[in-house]
Amino acid sequence: MKFVANNIGKNFIEQTCYEAMGPSDQQKGLPQPPLQETYDKTAKLIELPSPESIKLPSIDFKEIVYNRRSVRKYSKNPLKLEELSYLLWCSQGVKKIVPGSATFRTVPSAGARHSFETYLLVNNVENLNPGLYKFVALEHKLISLPAQENVADQIAKGCLGQNFVKTCAATFIWTADVYRMTWRYGQRGYRYLYLDAGHVCQNLYLAAETINCGACGIAAFDDKTLNSILKLDGESKFVIYLATAGKKSKLKFPLEEKEVEEG
Repeated sequence: MKFVANNIGKNFIEQTCYEAMGPSDQQKGLPQPPLQETYDKTAKLIELPSPESIKLPSIDFKEIVYNRRSVRKYSKNPLKLEELSYLLWCSQGVKKIVPGSATFRTVPSAGARHSFETYLLVNNVENLNPGLYKFVALEHKLISLPAQENVADQIAKGCLGQNFVKTCAATFIWTADVYRMTWRYGQRGYRYLYLDAGHVCQNLYLAAETINCGACGIAAFDDKTLNSILKLDGESKFVIYLATAGKKSKLKFPLEEKEVEEG
């Protein structure tokens, strides 16, 4: 397929406007897709500490928002497993399940569709071996995924050489399950996927600040490379956004001449 670069964005807006929408599969009475991707039930699930177990310092919300910034340099101090659990809960945590209908989570989503799955490249997390994992949100647990030993190098290459993907404690990789959204909204659902991705990543940024960690969203990546690593077809399911997270290293904020100590 040949793309005309100067028309792609314009065509996307035009073809996902309300005037272009026909009846959705929900309106046609077709069955709803699962609330979560299926996984190998024989696989061993890794227990995560309850997000309620983490003790947070008293901090003003205005200060959290003011201090939020993209962090690309991280301390060598590992992320604790309870901290990773907390970040996962803040970015995709399930508060309530309406069986066969919807999940209510810690982030907003169009129509409570919550079309994302969370993969993790773990580099430096206590009690977790480095490697590739998947978050099972409805159970709040992890599954270790088979991956090559150099998977961190592969993902960094797929992120166009942004090597802080390998030096952070963990890289969050969010993938979109398209039909979970378009079942209700048709082609307009593609707009909502990208809006929802922003909600998720901002929650990660703000949650990281509460535990003296930093985060950095990544939208510059080679789609085919990352989809291939995660064994996604790139159409019905694809990588939509990434973000690194880890303990802050010493750095100077551009707006104020003070240093942030290691976490």
